[in-house]
Amino acid sequence: MSLPEAFRERLERIVPHERFESILKTFDAPKQVTFRVNTLKTTPAELEAELKSADIVFERVEWMEGVYRISPEEKLPLTQSDAFYGGRLYIQNLASMVAPMLLAPQPDETVLDLAAAPGGKTLMLAGMMQNSGWLSAVEPSRERFFRLKANLDAQGVTNAHTYMADGRSIGKKCPEMFDRILLDAPCSSEARFKTHEPKSMSFWSIHKVKETSRLQRRLLLSAFDALKPGGKLLYCTCSFSPEENEIPLQHLLERHGEHLKTIPLTLPFDNVQKPLKRWGKEVFDERIQNGVRILPTDTIDGFFLCLLEKNIE
Repeated sequence: MSLPEAFRERLERIVPHERFESILKTFDAPKQVTFRVNTLKTTPAELEAELKSADIVFERVEWMEGVYRISPEEKLPLTQSDAFYGGRLYIQNLASMVAPMLLAPQPDETVLDLAAAPGGKTLMLAGMMQNSGWLSAVEPSRERFFRLKANLDAQGVTNAHTYMADGRSIGKKCPEMFDRILLDAPCSSEARFKTHEPKSMSFWSIHKVKETSRLQRRLLLSAFDALKPGGKLLYCTCSFSPEENEIPLQHLLERHGEHLKTIPLTLPFDNVQKPLKRWGKEVFDERIQNGVRILPTDTIDGFFLCLLEKNIE
């Protein structure tokens, strides 16, 4: 099955022209599998020794400690390993690991994951916090909420407090409570399209993109309300659409821009581009240029990230 024609046309307008064809190819083939050590249960050295004893061939990802890649063919043996069943490793795309890395929570801080299920980023935040402080994880869907709880329990997280709630309500319930907030917003998941998996694209439409954008705007406003002065908010999605990335940020800055600044993001690889300066007739706040759009390869999914900080009055 081919990509939706409307999506393909929009993608060509979004990504750099010279990369468009290579990006299209990333939707066709299975990506390398990436995973990371669960530092709440083991160390990189111990995990590496365990995997070698199980004859699982892996490579280190050099720019992040305790992160590894394997071929798609090696995924089944990995998921049958004692390390996997014991929660000592977690399979996750590299793009999803970048978000907690950039938010950089510290032990003993108060941190919010505003759209937490299935829990991969929540787990990584807990590990970076060394299971200390207070980590709130919010998920509105009942089914996804219990999957989140099960994941955190299996991986040894003890500092997380889970809430089945609508993220749009959290800012009013918990005003200026959190040092750091991760909002990996619900999105159209365009970066996860696979031409060999038609279901991955079956719900996509421009109408769906715009509908999701409205939800993202309200979640961002809620996150702003919940953020302490001096606190940091990381907004990210696995979508390419400006309606889900630059436009929700523009909406936030138009309402609270005098209280916010963006922090320049630098990543340790070159498959990136700056956010768009305009889309159609809309010209974006120049502060959004400090964000980054990750371009997909055979190892990493596409992703959009922007780090904001609330001013201390």
